This record gives sequence, structure tokens and C-alpha cells, in this order.
Amino acid sequence: MYPQRFEDLIALFEKLPGVGNKTAQRYAFALLEKDGEQINDIASTLVGIKEIKRCRICGFLSDEDECSFCKDHSRNPSVIMVVANPQDVVAIEKTGSYKGLYHVLGGLISSSKGIYPEDLNIEKLLNRINENTKEIIVATSPTMDGEMTALYLDKILKDKQVLVTRLAHGLPMGASLDYADDLTLIKALDNRRKIESE
Repeated sequence: MYPQRFEDLIALFEKLPGVGNKTAQRYAFALLEKDGEQINDIASTLVGIKEIKRCRICGFLSDEDECSFCKDHSRNPSVIMVVANPQDVVAIEKTGSYKGLYHVLGGLISSSKGIYPEDLNIEKLLNRINENTKEIIVATSPTMDGEMTALYLDKILKDKQVLVTRLAHGLPMGASLDYADDLTLIKALDNRRKIESE
């Protein structure tokens, strides 16, 4: 019905998570309203996304080999918070109440999705832990996959002589960290607890 290039643009938008046909059409029509310079800016920004790197230490997004958190010497290096994705780091940072370091797993263990421990950024976490590391905070979402990942991390960290804690369940079950409000995250952080595995 639409010109082929327009149909192709709609199809591209539909590949984004949570974008259906109607939303994809709205995005495509919104782009039609932009002038040539704005379209060029959008296009160059999209191409530039491929230049974004993963921090070689923690796995967060960065323009360089190390992210701003790992390079920040004012942060507490004795505490490492383990999260599933970069957006979880941003959610925690918005609270302004955490001053330690981060480690991004790049997902959660999920046998139903074919994601296993070796698929995640766990080996680098183990290599980061040293005599100065006092606590690992497991901040995975309180879902089945998040709980499975937390229990797995607790099990493999037992020999590391480090306190392993879990964010308190002020977060509702099934929720994602990046959707939680600041107060909920602050309470969950304040009430974290040691993981009890069998």
C-alpha cells in the first residue's frame, strides 16, 4: 500500500522490542516530517552505535576500553554490584545511594531461552575479586531467571571469602530493575541480605 521504502522502514521499526505495526507506522511518519539535516543526524547516530564498546573490566557501555565507573577512583572498590544489563546500572545510579563498582552479566541464566552461565560475563567477575573485595551485591531482578542466576553466583562465590548479598525484595516479583522507582530501589539496596542457598 505504501511505497516500498516506507514499508521497509516500518518493517525495520517493527523489529524493535515492544514496537507493533501501528507504532512502527507512527515512527515512520514522524521521520517523514524531519528535514534532511535531522535525518542525516539520526542516520549518523545510528551508524555510530556500532562504535560503542563494552568496558573490558565490568561490561558496561563505554566509548573507551574502560567505562566511567571503573575509571572513577572516588567509588568504593571493595563492593561490586552484579546486574543483568546496562540499563540496570542506570536505574541504580539514578538513586544516588550506591557508590561502589558494577559488573554487567549481559543477561540472566535461563535454560528455557538457552542462556547458560558460560554465555554470561561471569568469568571476568571471578577474576575481579581479590583480597580487597569485601562484598558482592547480586542485583538481578526478582524473577525465576534472576533468582536462578543469584543462586548460581552464590554457589560459585563460596570459595572467594567474600560476603554475597542480594537486594531485598522490596522489588515486586517479576519486575525489572529499570522500571522500578527510586524509592523502591533505595529500600531494596538498604535491605539487601545474604543469599541462602542449600
